[in-house]
Amino acid sequence: MAYAPGTTSMRCPSCGKEVAIKATGEIHEHSYDDWAKLPPKPVAAIAKQVLHCQGCGATTETDLLAGACQFCGGVLLALTEPPGLIVPEAVVPFGVDKKGANANFSDWVKSRRFAPNALKKVGSTEALKGTYIPHWTYDAQTQTDYTGERGEYYYVTEMVPVSDGRGGTRMESRQVRHTRWYPASGHVSRGFDDVVVPGSHILPTEKLDKMGPWTLAAAQEFDPQYLAGYTAVRYDVDPAAGLGVAKSEMEQVINGDCRSDIGGDEQRVSSMSVQYAALMFKLMLLPLWIASYLYAGKTYQVLINANTGEVIGDRPYSKIKIALAVIAAIIVIAAALAIFIAVKHHNNAPTTGVGSLARAYFIRG
Repeated sequence: MAYAPGTTSMRCPSCGKEVAIKATGEIHEHSYDDWAKLPPKPVAAIAKQVLHCQGCGATTETDLLAGACQFCGGVLLALTEPPGLIVPEAVVPFGVDKKGANANFSDWVKSRRFAPNALKKVGSTEALKGTYIPHWTYDAQTQTDYTGERGEYYYVTEMVPVSDGRGGTRMESRQVRHTRWYPASGHVSRGFDDVVVPGSHILPTEKLDKMGPWTLAAAQEFDPQYLAGYTAVRYDVDPAAGLGVAKSEMEQVINGDCRSDIGGDEQRVSSMSVQYAALMFKLMLLPLWIASYLYAGKTYQVLINANTGEVIGDRPYSKIKIALAVIAAIIVIAAALAIFIAVKHHNNAPTTGVGSLARAYFIRG
């Protein structure tokens, strides 16, 4: 049996029978301070996971939390937990099934501008793999003392050069804005809940960041049955490294709080002394469909958020379409310039000849 996306059940792929996954309790979090007091356990030193096949019974050692059996294709789930390994506390189950992921992928391909026409005929992926990626989430209460400056606008009437429309300049009085700066300092407080940080380098961080925001309200207490039928990656970023990233994200928000507290028209923040309290963290597994497709001999990767359906990825570009767009833009600009020159030439032409005589006769009559 494998987990059925969008449900809280296991489903048999042969007969369709479903068995509910029973919730066992609330999602717990770890005290970061308590974890930091434990003897250090480098991620690289943690033993491999022993996975057991639910089909043929084979066992294998790997860095994955779940996968597919190489002998029978059955479901591989963890048999043991190596010492020092932090077990996931929560999982956001797959909400988008493989059929839905393929539809999202096809829509994404068709919406790509400057994509080769042949790419838009790709109806599905050559490989579509459901994978849980580990992420850390952090909670904290912060107290921050800051120093900075508050800028207030004032205006002065000054003579400034402006164009006279004939290639020259003339002086004209204008209201010119200036900023007067005053020292500022203060104190702000902010609580943070579930700041999400990728816990694995298996995919580029910039791509994983674009996958959010995740619907964390859909999270369930971790149960290995949610992993059945999918791959689950083990974390390779420890909680301390993840906390460093989380603090950087928190401090960006705190910086905004300081600016709001300073007030005025502009703000400068010179220093922030941030105190963190009630630091909590947990390991959460988030679902992705990882798609790959082959075009013109090159493989491209697309990530599909199996929680929200968001799609990001790599794509080829049509050089012919780009070239035609550039040529079209040049033609439009050239036409506009030609019209401008013709109008200007007409307005500056001397008023002589038959046309001017006719206008003079009309005026006298």
